Amino acid sequence: MNLHWADITVFAVFFLIVIGVSMYKSRRERSGEDFFLAGRGLVWPLIGFSLIAANISTEHFVGMSGQGAGIAGLAIASYEWMAAITLVVVALFFLPKFLKAGIYTIPEYLEYRYTPAARGLMAFYLLIMYVAVSIAAVVYTGALALNTIFGMDLVKAVWLIGILAAIYTTWGGLKAVAWADLFQGSALILGGIVTLIIGLKAVGGWGAFFAASGEKLHVIMPANHPVIPWTTLVIGLWIPNFYYWGLNQFITQRTLAAKSLRQGQLGIIFAAFLKLLIPFIIIMPGIISWQLYRAELTAPGATTDQAYPLLIKNLVGPGLRGFILAAISGAVISTLGSLLNSVATLLTMDLYKRHVKKDASSASLIKIGRWATLVFVVAVCLIAPQLGNPKFKGIFNYIQEFQGFISPGVLAAFVFGLFVKKTPRFAGVTALLLNVPIYGALLVWARNIAFLNRIGITFAAIIVVLAVITAMRPLKEPVTMPEQKGFDMTPAPSLRWLGPLVVAMTLALYVIFW
Repeated sequence: MNLHWADITVFAVFFLIVIGVSMYKSRRERSGEDFFLAGRGLVWPLIGFSLIAANISTEHFVGMSGQGAGIAGLAIASYEWMAAITLVVVALFFLPKFLKAGIYTIPEYLEYRYTPAARGLMAFYLLIMYVAVSIAAVVYTGALALNTIFGMDLVKAVWLIGILAAIYTTWGGLKAVAWADLFQGSALILGGIVTLIIGLKAVGGWGAFFAASGEKLHVIMPANHPVIPWTTLVIGLWIPNFYYWGLNQFITQRTLAAKSLRQGQLGIIFAAFLKLLIPFIIIMPGIISWQLYRAELTAPGATTDQAYPLLIKNLVGPGLRGFILAAISGAVISTLGSLLNSVATLLTMDLYKRHVKKDASSASLIKIGRWATLVFVVAVCLIAPQLGNPKFKGIFNYIQEFQGFISPGVLAAFVFGLFVKKTPRFAGVTALLLNVPIYGALLVWARNIAFLNRIGITFAAIIVVLAVITAMRPLKEPVTMPEQKGFDMTPAPSLRWLGPLVVAMTLALYVIFW
């Protein structure tokens, strides 16, 4: 498909505004705290939209929508709806402890609670995961969308996305990313709603959509379902959710940059409400695409990952198509910018400053962070085109499968570190080291078990080991954690009713789509 002049105009104007505003707002970033944590001055609307924009990418528009069109159907919505409940818990119990300690990075907390080795090991794990899996997958799926909709060469699309994200990330750090996310998160939700409306019109409205969707609109699947059996909703899915929303550096970085505890908590709850909308604007269009273009999605060489791009290619007209393209590209670039900023933060604060130059100045840290961003962009753009290999069984599966090597051990270490005061210091490294061989063994010898159940088994095994260690070698005195001086730790009073409201709305959705 050739780009219409109206598409090009809308796309170009959108990104000129986004990049211009984000650079202007971050023009005075001078210190390390300014660059990596936006001067600890983010307020709740920026935090909420930034959390969603960082999270939602073509991993969702391509991968999750493809799962909706494929074997999972609406059941894949549990990733989003259970995340809403997870965010409530993070706002109430995780965030206060992290903000009180005044940390730059999540691995930094492990040093204070456990040992420097635990911090370094987690930072190393995250760097490998972000570059080889998360960032590469985001760039690849964004390029695949441009390739499917507009016929753009895959490799050229990869480099276009990488360059756009690198521009404002290297310029202004987290504040630039957060302001860009405000625009791109809003456009993402609006573009998704427009696509849903157009798709529903094409299939004859809500009634015709529900009548033709059949089993694809159920969120509770049989225990033998290969992707998301109901058993994973009990334990397995909670583990990657708590890891992702509470302990994943590229997500939590904007909450660590909150102006106050109240602003951070309100931003997280705002994001929780937005998460309830995501299945309607991403998964349901995938199901609509399956109804309309089943023959194309099942043709030789095709995959259901093409469901959402096909919907845009065939139904959306010039001008509007440019806006939706900008929204999807913005989602890619928001996530990519957030990931790149977090990678630079981890490399600079957890590795470079700790092990290479402990007395590094703020100016040199910013310089290292910027150069690291550019190097990682080049590396990712070289890796990304390789992810179309069929052996990965779809990009969503690729991302989730590899997360299993990290998320159970990290979550177990933090659960004991945050809530079990007498867990010994060596338990942190123990949890992180055990994760890889346990999950790896299950991946080799228990491939018939759904990967979320493998994650649950790994988490349970590590929890048992940490419980035994704590019982045998408890600390005599709890570890004294650092405290950030002068920071407003007044909680948000409205959480008393906003949190339960999110939970109630989530449970209502499960009842409706049982």
